[in-house]
Parts: sequence; structure tokens; C-alpha cells
Amino acid sequence: MFCNQCEQTWHGTGCENSPGVCGKNEDVQSLQETLLYGLKGMCAYAHHARRLGKADEEVSAFVEEALFATMTNVNFDLDSLLELVLECGRKNLRVMQLLEEGHIERFGKPQPVAVKEGSLAGPGILVTGHDLLDLSDLLDQTKGTGINVYTHGEMLPAHMYPELRKHAHLAGHYGGAWQEQRKDFETFTGPILATTNCVLHPRESYADRLFTTRATAVPGGRRLTTSDFSPIIEKARHCKPLPEKIVRESRIGFHKDVILGLAGTIVQAVKDGKISRFFLIGGCDGAETGRNYFSEYAQATPKDSFILTLGCGKYRIRNHDYGTLLGLPRLLDMGQCNDAYGAIQVAAALAQAFQCTVNDLPLTLVVSWFEQKAVAVLLTLLALGVKGITIGPNPPGFVSPGVFAILQEKFDLRLTGKDAKADLAAVLAG
Repeated sequence: MFCNQCEQTWHGTGCENSPGVCGKNEDVQSLQETLLYGLKGMCAYAHHARRLGKADEEVSAFVEEALFATMTNVNFDLDSLLELVLECGRKNLRVMQLLEEGHIERFGKPQPVAVKEGSLAGPGILVTGHDLLDLSDLLDQTKGTGINVYTHGEMLPAHMYPELRKHAHLAGHYGGAWQEQRKDFETFTGPILATTNCVLHPRESYADRLFTTRATAVPGGRRLTTSDFSPIIEKARHCKPLPEKIVRESRIGFHKDVILGLAGTIVQAVKDGKISRFFLIGGCDGAETGRNYFSEYAQATPKDSFILTLGCGKYRIRNHDYGTLLGLPRLLDMGQCNDAYGAIQVAAALAQAFQCTVNDLPLTLVVSWFEQKAVAVLLTLLALGVKGITIGPNPPGFVSPGVFAILQEKFDLRLTGKDAKADLAAVLAG
């Protein structure tokens, strides 16, 4: 990496010249990188929305302006860069709204549903990633073929949409989070379709069964550039059939419209002391040490609290029986990471009902950190003025100590501690 000002080698804390010579410092570099990562995440959502016919010219114009601001010798001002970072969060909120509207218009209003996890006997295709339109096209093309279609990873929320669920051969869900895919894809005997990011280099044992779409591509896999899925369908016909093996049944689909439909009951229950707190525990999952923090945190939450979850971070907390509250599962799966838009709308509605700000609600946000979409969602929360968010398990590598100090001062942004139960106890005591 090179210093944008004097083009000398960048070492993380400064270039080969002193900061006084080129005026460059690590905080400027950090904000530029934060902006770039946020833009990447937002553009991923925008791509999905555009495929569904949803776009906003103001968002596109901002992307151009923000990228221009990161070019060589354009912007070295911390305040204006921070404002661009927060504006990225505001624009990401709009993009997530567009994507939600596109999903509902195309696939129907989400509903809670029980999903079988495992496999049915017979040939099957496994779909991973985030692109529901690819899944829909595949379901249309496999109708009447005798081939079952299964979701994996962030595709799990597809089952909450009635227009997708009406396909009888959308047979269920298989496997866990994205970082478990090498194990999952090896045991799944049919072909796999990876529709977006979060796909890993395949093992040789299943590389010839891995297909990707459009921008998504990996060495050894086969990239499809159109929505013609005949190659993967033909592959499914020649692969070893799956065995009958249902391992569990889970309940998902607590979209914002479902929860908001219960808002009156929820508000009254809070006033009556039947609900002590809401926890939003989700985000991106990963394989590094420390991710068990989120499992321990969720399992220690009070029995009179609700846990909202979304994104692949749900896989850290969903394999536990949290019981029920008010006749609902205590763990409410709201959907994909882009459904953070719905979580924001729920928080805003509750704040309105209680005539307070979101920061005054009995709501705690514990966000698992990994990739660019998580950056975009975090920037959205900060842009909305949400304070006291805890992220982890490690601080983002591209956020300098100086920038993190700014975010701590302005938004009370926190890092997870070493002891989840102790952190939770501090929240409950406060």
C-alpha cells in the first residue's frame, strides 16, 4: 500500500515521510478504508435490488462521489471523511429498503414457517448465498424433474416467502453457516449453486459439483453467466441420490411485518413487566477463536427476554432451545443480513409506541463482525444515532485506534469482553 499524498510506502502508522511532510496519518487512511468496505457491502445489496427492478439514482450518485473522495490527493480531512462514512450508512438504509420491497413484491409477504433440516431421499441441488432470484429461477426450472432443492447458509430465510415456498420441491435446509460449507458440500451428494459472496475455494472432492453465478467464481468451480441452470440440473441427474435424513425442524420467518403485527401485545407486555429486554444478536459469522462468545451470551439471556437474530451470525445461537415467551419462540429469526432494515423498523416502532428514542428502549445490540455487509449495516446504525452497540470478537483491522476512539466518543461503540456472562450481567445491572 502507498501513501496517497506522497506515494511512499505505507506502514500502517504513517508513510516513509513523516506526517508533517505529507499530512497523511493513519486515521485518514482508516476512514477511507471504512468507507470503501461500507460501499462494497452496500453495493452488494444494491446489486440484488437492481436485479429485482429496484434502484435509486441518489444512491448511485453517492457511490460515485464517495469513491472519488478516496482517490489520490482528494480528501485528507477527518471530519468530511467521517461524514461520508455516515452518509454511506444512510444510503445503505435506503438500499436495504429497496431490497426488502423487491423481495416482498416478487416473493410475497413473509410468514413464520417450520423448516425441515436434512435431506429427503432422491436427487437434490443445494443453493447457498443470498440471491433469492437465482433460487426462484432454479425452482421454476426444476419443477417436475423429481429433483429437490435445498437451501444452505444465508438462503435459509427463503422459506418464509410464500411464492418460493409454494414449490413443493423446495424440500428444506441443509447444513450450517458459510464457514462450514466445505464439510457440508462434501457430504451433500448433489451439485451446489453458490449465488453470492461467502463461497470458499472448493475441495477437490466436490469442485466438479460446484456452480457459481455471475460475479461469484472460484477456482475449480463452473461459473454460470446467465439464469439458464440446465447445466446444474443435468449434473443433479447423474449425481448420487441423497439419503432420507431429517435431523431437526426449526421455525423461522419473523419478519418485521410479523413482529410489528404483534406490536400492541409486545408493548403491553413490556408495560406489564412480562418482557424485560430485547437483544439483537446477529451479524456475520466466522471461524476464528472467540465466536463462542455470542453463543454463551444468548444462552445466558433472561427467560423473560426476546432475542432477535439475522444474518449468518444466527448459526452461533440457533442450535439451542430458548423456550417460548407470550406463545412465541424467544429466538425470533428475522432473516438475512439485509433484513437489518426490518430490525431497525421494529426498534423505531417500539420507540414511537413508548414515546422515547431507540437508545432509551430496553434493547441491546451485540453484533458479530466479519465482512463488508456487516460494515454497511453497522454504518447504518451509527448514522441513525444508535448508541451502545457491542461488536466483536475483535476490533476491525482497518479501524485505527484514533478512529475507534472517535466512534466510542460519538456513539459509545464497544468491543465484546472476554466473558459473555459478565458483559450480560453489566447490561442487566445498568
